[in-house]
Amino acid sequence: MTVVLGAADVAGLIDAVDVVGAVEAVHADLGTGAMQQPAPVALTGADDALFLPMAVRSDRLGLVAVKLMADIPENSARGLPSQRSTILVSSSVTGECVAVLDGMAITRARTAATSVVATKHLARSGSRTLGILGAGNLAVEHVRAFEAVRPFERIVLWSRSSGTVARFLDAVGPDVAGRCGVVHEARRVVEGSDVLCTLTPSVDPVVRGAWLHAGQHVNAVGARPRPTHRELDGAAMARGTLFVDSRATAWTKSGDLLEAVVEGTVPQDLHPAELGEVVAGRAPGRTTDDEVTVFDSVGLGAQDLAVAARVIELARERRVGTEVAVARVGVPVPGR
Repeated sequence: MTVVLGAADVAGLIDAVDVVGAVEAVHADLGTGAMQQPAPVALTGADDALFLPMAVRSDRLGLVAVKLMADIPENSARGLPSQRSTILVSSSVTGECVAVLDGMAITRARTAATSVVATKHLARSGSRTLGILGAGNLAVEHVRAFEAVRPFERIVLWSRSSGTVARFLDAVGPDVAGRCGVVHEARRVVEGSDVLCTLTPSVDPVVRGAWLHAGQHVNAVGARPRPTHRELDGAAMARGTLFVDSRATAWTKSGDLLEAVVEGTVPQDLHPAELGEVVAGRAPGRTTDDEVTVFDSVGLGAQDLAVAARVIELARERRVGTEVAVARVGVPVPGR
């Protein structure tokens, strides 16, 4: 039987999942070569909509997954989410369709968890101030993820929208809000933070290389998966040591990286270390306290699968979701 988990089902389960642990483990698998993450193929049409089928297989988990991510900017005018996703998970042993899940909560949680993992392995241990550019749902998820495993003494926040800031402060609660300083210029966040997370759906850079300072760690997260959309300018991408979640994926859909190459600040033959290689001890992370580290986070199906696997386990244990018979069992089907 296949379990179908809607958005409410997943939201009710995901708080019980060690998302950071699951994401860190799957990056270790990627870093040791225990699993591979191919770059997604972009499906485009006459409109501005983009569809990305993100496929991955994990023999450790015994699962194969495909997340279909839809990036539709025109949805904002329709009052709909501009990004939607559905995750299909099958057994790598029998091919059975194990589950179909709404991907929204999983995507947000694994994205924030990846920033936490990158910060753990790349930031200075004494980092005290977290900088947040953008105050939407992804910013809320990032702060919650950091609070659970690595709280910061101070948070500096910037957003173009005062309404978004107000909703952010309400969502994170009074304890966190009391440690937040809201500023009116992105530059002040960059210059005043030890760890910086860029969480805006920006097309043009909101961070300049000249604003970064010695010892800083940057998680570049928010830009849409399009080769011309970016949050960091070329100087920022070249300012320090660059790390990616997947070279194949970054060279396909990271506007931060690709536009830096166009500008000539990053060489075309750059071979940045992957986060998984650092986690697995196969590549160095930060080497000095003064080094600037930049993690270009583009998002991987492997991260989705790692979290979805645990959500599915919990759904079975708690009898959450709807079970359906997708295929007939025990009836031979001619091969094609």
